[in-house]
Parts: sequence; C-alpha cells; structure tokens
Amino acid sequence: MTQPLKIWYFAWLREQIGLAQEEFALPVGVSTVGALMDCLSTRDPTYARAFQKGKTIRCAINQEFADRASPIQAGDEVAFFPAVTGG
Repeated sequence: MTQPLKIWYFAWLREQIGLAQEEFALPVGVSTVGALMDCLSTRDPTYARAFQKGKTIRCAINQEFADRASPIQAGDEVAFFPAVTGG
C-alpha cells in the first residue's frame, strides 16, 4: 500500500482551504509540485480559489524549498505557503 502525501497549508492558503493539514493519496501521473497544485485545484472551488494565484505560492518538500518542477513521491511531506517579501 502506498503512503499518502502529508500536505500542509499556511497563512491565507490555510484560511482559503479551511485546513492546516491533510493526507492525500498521490494520483497516478502526478509527479511534480506543479502537477500536484493543478490536481488540488480541480478538487472543488475552494481549492481552485486558493491555487489560482499559483505564482505567489511557494512550496517545500520534506522541509526543503522546492519549485513547481520539483519531483514528489508518495510519503513526502509537502508544504504550501505564500511568498514572503522583505525590505
């Protein structure tokens, strides 16, 4: 049996989706962060709204910064959070 992803949502993503964390069975063919974001955005309108600003969303895989092309696999921990700007 394949382990699910553990997905964490932070800041306004958590507020939009209504969850801080969830486990998600990785669908066949979803092998990158970008594909996961696209997949999640089709779940329902709440996820679609949260992920519509895809370019402003950052990601980490197993607590390491990642980008949309980064590979993911079953059992990974994936975190989504808004980009942070500094001054």
